[in-house]
Formats: sequence, C-alpha cells, structure tokens
Amino acid sequence: MKRKNPFIKFLLWRYKHISEKNFVYMLSIVIGLLAGLVAVVLKNLTHFITSIFEEGAIQSYHLYLFFIFPFIGLLLTLLVKKYLIRKETTNGISMALFSISKKEGSTDRANIFNSLLAAPLTVGFGGSVGLEGPSVAASSTIGSKMGELFHLKGPTKKLLLVCAAAGSLSAIFKAPIAALLFAIEVFSLDLTLASLLPLLFSSVAAVLARMLVIGEQYIVEFKEIQDFQIKNILFYVVLGLFTALISVYFSKVYFTVERLFKKIKSPFVKVLLGGLSIGILIYFIPPLYGEGFSFINNLISQNYEQAFSAFLFKEDIFTSWVIIFLILGLIIFKPIATAITIGSGGVGGVFAPVLFLGAISGSFFVNFLNQLGFNLPSSNFTMVGMAGLVAGVLHAPLTAMFLIAEITGGYELFIPLMLTVGISFLISKSIIDSNIYTKELKEQNALITHDKDQAVLTLLNLDKIIEKNFIKLTPEMTLREMLYEGVVKSNRNLFPVVNEDEELVGLITLDDIREIMFDNMLQQTMLVKLLMHEAPDYIYYEKDSMQSVMNKFITTGAWNLPVIKDGKYLGFVSKSKMLTAYRRKLVTFK
Repeated sequence: MKRKNPFIKFLLWRYKHISEKNFVYMLSIVIGLLAGLVAVVLKNLTHFITSIFEEGAIQSYHLYLFFIFPFIGLLLTLLVKKYLIRKETTNGISMALFSISKKEGSTDRANIFNSLLAAPLTVGFGGSVGLEGPSVAASSTIGSKMGELFHLKGPTKKLLLVCAAAGSLSAIFKAPIAALLFAIEVFSLDLTLASLLPLLFSSVAAVLARMLVIGEQYIVEFKEIQDFQIKNILFYVVLGLFTALISVYFSKVYFTVERLFKKIKSPFVKVLLGGLSIGILIYFIPPLYGEGFSFINNLISQNYEQAFSAFLFKEDIFTSWVIIFLILGLIIFKPIATAITIGSGGVGGVFAPVLFLGAISGSFFVNFLNQLGFNLPSSNFTMVGMAGLVAGVLHAPLTAMFLIAEITGGYELFIPLMLTVGISFLISKSIIDSNIYTKELKEQNALITHDKDQAVLTLLNLDKIIEKNFIKLTPEMTLREMLYEGVVKSNRNLFPVVNEDEELVGLITLDDIREIMFDNMLQQTMLVKLLMHEAPDYIYYEKDSMQSVMNKFITTGAWNLPVIKDGKYLGFVSKSKMLTAYRRKLVTFK
C-alpha cells in the first residue's frame, strides 16, 4: 500500500483539528516573521554594497566615481533580470495591487529574486530610490505562495499577501500601526475582525523579527522633537499647502519621465541614458545617492556640516542662505533622479524618496522662515514635512500621520500632523486623482477601491463570461444558407455577421427573420447583409472596464453585447451571465 505524502497528511490533520480562522492567524505570524527577515536582508545587502565604496582604496576616489556608479548598478540590474531571473517582473506595491485585483492573489516567485538581487544593486550603486517597494514585492510574494502551498481560498490568499506587505513596512520603519493603516488605504482592505487580527499579528511579528536581528534602532532619528505650540498653527497650515505643491510636482515629474522612458525600446539604451543622467546629478548633488536616510537624520538634527560634507566645494557653503538654496535644489532634482532610476530599469520604490523629499521640503520651509526672523522648531517642521509628502504623493493620510507619530516615539506632533496632512492630501488629490502606485492600474481598469460595487466589478474576469458558441454568418449568405448553416445548427437566437477579416459588420436575431423565414422565394434571393443591423454597443477587450460594460448594458437595455478584440469579433457577453458572475463574486468578496 502506497504511503501518503507527509505534507498531505499534515493538510488532512489541519482540516480536522485547526479551524480556517486559527490557521490564518498562525500563518500571519509566520509570514510576518519572514517579511521582517526579508526587509532586514534587503537593507543589509544594500548597506554592504554601499560600504564597499566607503572603505579601503576606493574611498579616496569615491566622489569622482559618483559619476559612474549608478550606470554600473543599473547595468548589473539589467543583466540580473535578463540572464538570471529571465522573467518580466513588476516593481513593488503596484505588483501586489495587480495580483489582488486580476490574479486572485497569485504572484510569480521571480519577484522574490528580483527584489533580493536587483534592488540592492540599484540602490547600493546610487540609484535614487528606496527598498520599501522591493521589500513589499518579495514579502507579498511569500504571503501569496504560502496561501497556495496550503490550498487556501482566493480571499484568504489575498489577505495573507496584504499581511506580508504590511509586515514588510512595519519591519522597515518599526511602525506596526502605520503599516496596518497602509494596508487599509493603499490596498483598499476593509477593516473587519477577520482582517484586523492577521494584519496585527503579521505587523508585530515583523517588528519582532527585525528587532531580534538588528536591535532597537530607527531609520529616522527623533532626538530633538519639541512639543507643539498653538502659536505655530498657521505655519503648519502653510506647510500643508507647500507640501501639497511639492507632492503634485513629484507626481507630475514621475509620470512624465516614465512616459519618456517607455518610448525607448532598447533596455541597454535606457540604462545608458539613465545611468549617466543620475551620475551627473549625483556628482553635483551627492545627497541624491541611494535612499538618503543619513542625510535626513542630519537635517532633523540640524547637523548641516555633516549633511553637506560630500559636496565638492563644501568649505564655501556653510552660510544660512546658501544651505537654503542647496536644499531647494534637492527639492527640484530628487523627483527627477527617482523617476530616472525607475524609468531606466532600476528596481526600487518611491516610499523612501517621498520621505526624503518631505524632510527636505520641511527643512527648506522652516529654515527660510527662520532666516526671515521667525523662531520655529526646525526638527518638528522637518518631520511634519515628511508626513505631508506621504499624504500628498501616496494619498495615504492616515499612514502619514501614524508613521511619523510612531517613529518619533510619541504623539506630541499629532495636531500639526493632522493639519498638514489633511491639507496636503486634499489639494494633491484634487489635482492628481491617482497616486504613484495606482495610476497605471486605474488606466488598465485593474484598481480595487473601497467602493464595494466598483471593487467587485474590478475583480470580475471578462474572459470567464465571454461566450463564443455563436455561429458566425457572412454578409453574402442567402437567407436559406443562414437557415441551414446557422439556425438549424444553433441553440442561440443571435447570430454575428463577420467579413473575411473576422470583423463584426452586423447582427441578426430570429426576430429579424421570423416573418420571412418560410418564404421559399425570399430564401433564395434575400441576403444576410440586407437583414442584419448594427449592435446597440460594443465591448472592447482590454479597454473597457467591467464598470463601463455594466453601464453599456444599462444604457442600451440590451441582453447581449459583442466583444471586439483588436478590431475583430471575439464573442458575446450576456447581461444574465454577468449578473450571475457578479453575485458569485460578491459572496466571495464579503
């Protein structure tokens, strides 16, 4: 007798003795621990690569080699993706969002290797991006694969994916509450008891894993945060307006550069242009190198001498107005450097660049005002500026508030955080409707939102409801040929009429021929092209969202609409089949 696989035995035992709910809790803890380790490994690999350029013989040439480092990093990234990974992968959080909306929570394991191998090369060699996106990509893939391994249902697999993403951010910033809120705001996860506890377990487990490996340290230091004073309230309002404008600038630059690089077909040309462009920027503006968290910490502590120590002519810059204009230059060029890094094929995320831009925006704002004679707490405005940019660029106001509150170790800044974050979010959202992660997904009609109807429609798969069992007719067929080759052989009362190029030119229903179908004379002389009529509307494959398909059924009153793919007839979608699929998906979704 053949012995059962031990893993199959475990699955059977689990089904009998552990409820689905408790098993998900256990898995969320394991996934959180793994996500925390992934975040630590990514950070350490990147810091190891960076440290090579900071020590030994290469150190004395470091400044002059700034020019070439980013090109080398992007080239190595391309070679890793082309010859080691050998699969198309998508960066970070957008990948996780797409897998939730269109792939039932399934991801490709290549995302793990892409993140762990390519991201440290991009960032370690100076690419002006962060590691949060790759960390989320690798961790969410682990969560997805864990769900597949234990044969969990689609919604549960998606939940584990989001738990892994939240755990990853929680480990990086040591901010479990902010990570939980990020899952709600960016992943549009509904906060119910079924999702809250796994998210909490995963976030806390990830932080514990990080602390066990690297201890208590924070990425951003917070030693000199001061209490909020009501007399400064107007300045925080103005800071909200300022960070909103910077957020819009960041988004517009990012989308513009992305479009320009998409026009370049050769990946090697992209690497060459991108690498040299970033190299030039970094040569003249060294803080653009890598993630820039050490520069942020120096700004917060007002250690400007250390912050600008890598500049070529640093002995001439330590005057207040010069520092202010240098920071303004960073505000202008950081979005460009980030966009070029990602557009040219680098693997990285925008979370760290957004925090960097927020810190320098807040620092510029407060230093400019203090130079005019005001006496404002520099560290406070620098930290609140970070929150304003997170809210404005990522459209995640709650995440922004709690992230800064957690990494500053308290809630003294909560009132100014709410003011700045709220204003920044409202203004930037009114100007740019989609954030960095969701713009492309929205254009692909693959974006999950908190709107239940919209979310369920987005989750529907058009391929699963297209019906192709319709007999096609040609315009030159006689009525008799239609009857014997179409009506007799079909159990449908609808017939598409296509030309020789498979393009839909019209429709015929049994109602159209009912009164003449038995007229022998007309059977010989009447042609299909004289009987057919136009469709009330068309569904365009990969262009129309399921929401627009539903709207077309409502506006036309039709029960069947033809599907057109690349200009050719593909099949029909029936209203009844779509509504049935909607009801089934709604039950699963809830």
